[in-house]
Amino acid sequence: MKIMRTFGWLIAVTALAAGVSLLEVPSRIGFAATNVSSTPSSSVAWDDASGWWDFYTPLSITVSGSRITGYASSSIGDISLDCATTRSGNICGASNYGICNGASATHNADGTCSNAQADGNLSGFAWNDTIGWISFCGGLGTSVCPGTQSYGVTIDANGNFNGYAWNDLDGWISFNCANNSSCGTVQYLVNTLWRSTSTIGYLTSETFDTGVTTGATLASLIWQGSPGSGTGLCTSFQIAASTSSGGPWNFTGPDGTSGTYYGAACSQNVNGGTGCAAPNTPICVNSSYLNNFRYYRYRVRLQSDLLQTQSPRVDDVILNFSR
Repeated sequence: MKIMRTFGWLIAVTALAAGVSLLEVPSRIGFAATNVSSTPSSSVAWDDASGWWDFYTPLSITVSGSRITGYASSSIGDISLDCATTRSGNICGASNYGICNGASATHNADGTCSNAQADGNLSGFAWNDTIGWISFCGGLGTSVCPGTQSYGVTIDANGNFNGYAWNDLDGWISFNCANNSSCGTVQYLVNTLWRSTSTIGYLTSETFDTGVTTGATLASLIWQGSPGSGTGLCTSFQIAASTSSGGPWNFTGPDGTSGTYYGAACSQNVNGGTGCAAPNTPICVNSSYLNNFRYYRYRVRLQSDLLQTQSPRVDDVILNFSR
C-alpha cells in the first residue's frame, strides 16, 4: 500500500470563511435595509384587533440565522422585535427582549441570542407600547410555550413565515393566510430572503502521480483537521482519475456520478458510501471506478453550519493506493 499526502488547505478554508460573509450580501439587494419582501401581500401579518402589521415599510427588519432585528409598523404603533434595534435605539439596558432563531435560544441584554440554531423556529417576545408583550413561543409543537396550547412562528424553506404569535389583549397574530385556509379570500404572509441553509465551498487538489506506469488502484483516503462544531457541518470528497497528467478530470462519488460524494467510513461501507466524513478515519472509495490509473485528483466539499459561522478545517489529506 502506497501513501500520497497533501498539505496546505488552511488558506483555502480561510477563503471559504470569507465567502460565507460575501454570500450574505445579495439577500439585501433591492430591499434597502431589510430582507423582507417588498410585495404587499408578502410582507404583512394579520391581527383581528389591530389589523395589518407591516414588516417591510419601516425598512428596518432583518432576518438572520441568529435573530430578527428591527421593527414592524401597525395601527397601534411599532411592533419591536429586538430591544437593541428599536426606533429609539438600543433600550436593552431597560428591557431585554427579542426574537431569536431557534426554539431553545436565549435573548441576551446586549441584543445577541445564545444557542441560536438557524432552523427557522422563532422564539422569544416582541413589544408594542399599546398592547405590551407579544409571544412567539418557541416553535410549533414544543413544550416551552406558556399555557396549555403549543403555538409559534416558523420560517419554512421558501422563506415564508407560518403560524401564530400571541398577545393577551389582541389574541392571535397570524403570519400566513394558510394558517386558517383563508388564502382564497385574502392572500397574505410574511416572506424573507433568509433561508435556513449551509454555505458550501469546494476545494480541488493538485494532480498526484502514483508513479505506476501500468496504473494503480485507489483504495481509501483519510483527512486530518477539525470537523468544527454546530448543526449541518460536513466534509465529503469526490475523486477523479486519469491515465494522463493532463486529464480529463471527471470528479465522481461512490456511484460513479458527479452527484454523490464519499463520506462513509470503511467500517460502514468498504465499497465507498455517502455521508459526512470524520477526521482521521479511513474513507473507502469504489475501486471499480478508480482502477488502473496513474494520476489522481480529489475535490473536497466543505459545508458550514446553519448559522454560517463555522466550517470544517482540512489540514491534510492522505490517499492510499496499491499497484
